[in-house]
Amino acid sequence: MTTDIGADWAAWQESWDRQQEWYMPDREERFRVMLDMVEALVGPEPRVLDLACGTGSITARLFERFPKAVSTGVDLDPALLTIARGTFEGDDRVTFVTADLKDADWPAKLPYDSYDAVLTATALHWLHREPLAVLYGQVAELVRDGGVFMNADHMIDETTPRINAADRAQRHGRMDEAKAAGVLDWADWWQLAGQDPVLAEPTARRFEIYGEHAEGDTPSVEWHARVLRERGFAEARDVWRSPSDALILALK
Repeated sequence: MTTDIGADWAAWQESWDRQQEWYMPDREERFRVMLDMVEALVGPEPRVLDLACGTGSITARLFERFPKAVSTGVDLDPALLTIARGTFEGDDRVTFVTADLKDADWPAKLPYDSYDAVLTATALHWLHREPLAVLYGQVAELVRDGGVFMNADHMIDETTPRINAADRAQRHGRMDEAKAAGVLDWADWWQLAGQDPVLAEPTARRFEIYGEHAEGDTPSVEWHARVLRERGFAEARDVWRSPSDALILALK
């Protein structure tokens, strides 16, 4: 991707997807399973909260699969929200909200009191366990009875260090090959965004907010399931898993 894209939101979305897939080649598979479970549990016309929505990756796939769905995207990142708002401009099915999920009152900024599904992917590892547990309790209040919460993220099983090391070595080897072939990594992508006349200012603000990268936790599937049940969900388990990542589903 060149630096003269400007407000070509489709190009920015495409480059974001490719950058994310460098880290997670099975990213689309987890989205597919996520939407399969949405359809199975709450039907094809859901009201969805896209939590820590970024560029709107989940919302885009939601609308492609379920055209009658509605979505609220919430995030704090000004650069990614700029891309999201540009991408979905004029689409009255989606509303974007700027909010910090660590603020106690962030749910008050949402346009709805309850949702059929709250969905998030590769975002909540920015939080440590204590604020994440608090967030899970807030999410439980937003999900209607019979509704679902799903989180696809890095969830490491620390009881298998040799398996983890072998998986990490293989993944990093493939990533190195792709990088040598010209794939943008996280740092490259943000450098490009910072050079763009439309995204330069929100990108600078983004780094003021977050710094370079996450300092959160990657607890196990078992931790997530236990805490989700403790915070108000009736059932919780993984519905998709790789050696390093998982998609956990909690049912209200």
